[in-house]
Amino acid sequence: MLLPIAIVLAAAAPADKRPDSEFGTREEAKALVGRAVAHIKAAGADKAYADFTGQAEGFVDRDLYVVVYGLDGRVLAHGQQAKIVGENLIGVRDPGGKPWIKERMELARKKERFWHDYRFRDPITKKTLGKSSYCERLESTVVCAGIYKR
Repeated sequence: MLLPIAIVLAAAAPADKRPDSEFGTREEAKALVGRAVAHIKAAGADKAYADFTGQAEGFVDRDLYVVVYGLDGRVLAHGQQAKIVGENLIGVRDPGGKPWIKERMELARKKERFWHDYRFRDPITKKTLGKSSYCERLESTVVCAGIYKR
């Protein structure tokens, strides 16, 4: 009889009180980017980008999803916001004023693999949180998946 009450209480808990298991980890973000890069190489960019944007199985996990940018800042695939695919976001700033897309593209030109820190609005809690994305450069693109800092 206690189980239904526990389920109701868990469902009613504020979004910012989610258990840690509902958040992706650094290791999981790296693994997701690795799968995404392998998928691009195996299936081709067009198919892979459609899979990432369409949230195909294996490319979205809780708050983890794949984003691919051209080195010019154009969104090529986005696992949470399909409507921005094709847009160039090089001038976008985070809530603290940091030009995070521009910074990410500069990092991608210098390094093949890196972590990038910025601030982003958590779609579940609606709060602006620190976020860290693991990214890998693949030819003239950068493939990323990010985790929220709690």
